[in-house]
Amino acid sequence: MASQADDRMMISERIAPGMLPRVLNSFDMTIIFVAIVLFIVNASAIQQAHQAAYTYWILGFLAFLIPGALVTAQLGQMFPQEGSLYVWTQKALGPFWGFFAGFCAWWPGILVMVATGDAVVTLWQFIDKGGLPKAWEQGLVILAVLWFSALMASLRLRMTQSYANVAVLFYGAGIFVIGLAGILYLIGAGHSATGGWGTASNWGIHSGQWTWFGFVILALLGIEVPLNMGVEIVNMRSIKKYLFWGSIVVMFAYLWTTLGTMLSLPASKSVGATTDILQAVQVGFWGSHPFAIIIGLVLIWFFVANTIVYNYSFSRLLFVSGLEQRMPAQLGRVNKRKVPIYAILTQTVLSSLFVIAIFNPWVSGGNNQRAYWLFQAAVTVIWCVSMVLLFADIFLVKRAFPAKFEEVCVAHPYVLYACGIIGALASAFGAYVTFRSQWTTLFSVYHWRIWLAVLCGVSIAAAVLIYAISEYMHRREAPKPTLTPAG
Repeated sequence: MASQADDRMMISERIAPGMLPRVLNSFDMTIIFVAIVLFIVNASAIQQAHQAAYTYWILGFLAFLIPGALVTAQLGQMFPQEGSLYVWTQKALGPFWGFFAGFCAWWPGILVMVATGDAVVTLWQFIDKGGLPKAWEQGLVILAVLWFSALMASLRLRMTQSYANVAVLFYGAGIFVIGLAGILYLIGAGHSATGGWGTASNWGIHSGQWTWFGFVILALLGIEVPLNMGVEIVNMRSIKKYLFWGSIVVMFAYLWTTLGTMLSLPASKSVGATTDILQAVQVGFWGSHPFAIIIGLVLIWFFVANTIVYNYSFSRLLFVSGLEQRMPAQLGRVNKRKVPIYAILTQTVLSSLFVIAIFNPWVSGGNNQRAYWLFQAAVTVIWCVSMVLLFADIFLVKRAFPAKFEEVCVAHPYVLYACGIIGALASAFGAYVTFRSQWTTLFSVYHWRIWLAVLCGVSIAAAVLIYAISEYMHRREAPKPTLTPAG
């Protein structure tokens, strides 16, 4: 038992609190949660599900978001350390599974930052019709967004977080306007642009549409990400507060924006374009394209700021892996501003390599779109794998740390167990339906599954290989003195 306890004690638990400042309050944590989870352009894509979109949203909230919030609150208060899922899984299962869970939680962040940059490109193309027609031009914009995010993320966290707070507040105002556009259209026209609200079958779901459930899970991923910064929180009460208020905001915003778009635009004609939400604003506000452009600029600002939030929050997982000497120790160092600068630069470089591989003059338009959608699907599958581990942790930490579990219990244990089972099943099902049907007609189902399996397999193999190398290096090297918080 003593050996097991040693395995599950992490270097980062002792060192990280002395290296990083406690500056994040409840409001900051809620802002980070909203920035990570609320990818509002998903309300455009889900229009193709018609009224069943609401059924899928509610299923996602009940089976994934709410259980995830409760389980995260329990684990976060038991172990309020830097690295969230990395720490919790190591406590539950030991070092290999801790690193594996941390890698599966970190790797999607590399590709999600590409997606936020791509959202900036798409929104700009609504504002400037015909702008950025070439893949390499789009790639340059995405690279600019990535490296601006690295610059901002390398500043003092308090300064960077204040900037993100303002951007997300404007984002919230923009989301409110999108929903309001639908209400104004309904009042002005006397009817909804989308019919069939009273037809029960339009709200139903069937096996041919289960891909939408996987899409909803994708739209809700990131519940635990703010706790990657666990030792940077001023007060531990912020954990429950951000999960409660963040979940409320996310649920309302997705339902409200889906409603506004569906009232303004006929869902039967939707192709799931990212800019449907801006088109809805234009239609709802009496055909005013300039007003839609203003909302588009607000959303662009948000997605630039959102990339910054992704960059600094995901970098903490890389930072912990450096402290644990599972990746190069340099990643576990901070600069004079007490920011893990090497982790930020490393993941920015990795994201940039994906951008260069996808958006370049030598890749045809169809192929870069294939690569983009394939990588985003891989994000969903790998992130869902990490979430299965998160939900499983609730059972395992109860067994390993019964006294601490009872001390911070955020709900009745049976409620937490039910959340663990439901959430794990929902996460696994989200991964399954992502494999089951292709997200774009650019692939056949067969080739979609093959390429997705290859991408996910290579990613998982990379995690195992990195861990094996680190174990080999640990065995070769003599014990080193304890690291100090020096930059």
